[in-house]
Amino acid sequence: MKDEKKIENIITLKNITVSFDGEQVLKDFNLSIHDGEFVTLLGPSGCGKTTTLRIIGGFVTPDSGDVFFNGCRINDLPPHKRPVNTIFQRYALFPHLNVFENVAFGIRVNARKDARRKKGAAIRERVEEMLALVNLRGFEKRAVATLSGGQQQRVAIARALANSPGVLLLDEPLAALDLKLRKDMQVELKNIQKSLGITFIYVTHDQEEALSMSDTVVVMDDGDIQQIGTPQDIYNEPRNAFVADFIGESNILDGIMHHDYQVETFGRKFKCLDAGFAPGEQVDVVIRPEDIDIVAPEKGHLSGTVTGVTFKGVHFEIIVDFKGFKWLIQTTDYHPVDSVIGIKLNPEDIHIMRKSAYSGMFGDYSSYSEEFDDMADPTIDLVEEGEAAE
Repeated sequence: MKDEKKIENIITLKNITVSFDGEQVLKDFNLSIHDGEFVTLLGPSGCGKTTTLRIIGGFVTPDSGDVFFNGCRINDLPPHKRPVNTIFQRYALFPHLNVFENVAFGIRVNARKDARRKKGAAIRERVEEMLALVNLRGFEKRAVATLSGGQQQRVAIARALANSPGVLLLDEPLAALDLKLRKDMQVELKNIQKSLGITFIYVTHDQEEALSMSDTVVVMDDGDIQQIGTPQDIYNEPRNAFVADFIGESNILDGIMHHDYQVETFGRKFKCLDAGFAPGEQVDVVIRPEDIDIVAPEKGHLSGTVTGVTFKGVHFEIIVDFKGFKWLIQTTDYHPVDSVIGIKLNPEDIHIMRKSAYSGMFGDYSSYSEEFDDMADPTIDLVEEGEAAE
């Protein structure tokens, strides 16, 4: 019976539309989330992911559409009555309360509402259980101001879980942590979710976080879902050029499918593993930087000139100019600037996508990303859409 429960939808959003100040943030948005999943809403700033989370939490009311929890419509249910808890970027801990009282706060509030709720020794037992879960046993009497950022985040997690919510909402909770601690907390959050078996809905713009923690990734842009799938599916089988570019690094080229399992790009025909395209159909060809084999120029399918080299620790990232189009290649071998190299492409290294509105926007490493350009434009507001609404 437990396995059957896990495939049920605990959260369903149907035909959700939201606008702020006349600008549409979500457009006829539909999403179903299974019970017990770790789901990540992934996308750039302003794509609508935080708004989606806040709609589930009850902090934003959609202009149209419905929100369901276990099949029951909850549009009119206020946040404190929804079976969810939220962890924000700013942990919102009470500075005048110690660690124990911060974690116990929600339990005490509910105990006053319902005489059957935990009291006294039962509250202490629950708090200690939660602190043990987040590896903060022995910190009960510590002032929260004396804790590190990672410890404060763990207190926030313990407090959010203390009342046994059906769903935990996490709005970029690792954003304020340094890189090493962030990676450690990614593992810890996933372990907590597995041990409790409840649904986590996580918002981030960090692709590595999404791939390392999630059962399901929902890639969003401009108020729409671009693709839903497992981390492996999203990375290995991107649906369009936006997903291919946003999830990891990609060389995205124009191509023509001559017939099943054969594509032409850069004036050469290559074997591939893709089928189902019309003969002569224009397509996007995706080649991941780590999948490219470097060979001597005379032995390669293509040859080009190295124009940039960056040492990344475990590998080099090199930019190579092929007939004016710059590719990114990851290799453990050093190739200096101005050297000429050849590359070989195997059928399993080539992924074919249908043309989309994003075609031609990504893939050439002679240009910066759109978000990098936006950072230099003072007319563009890069504040996350949920923060603006708040």
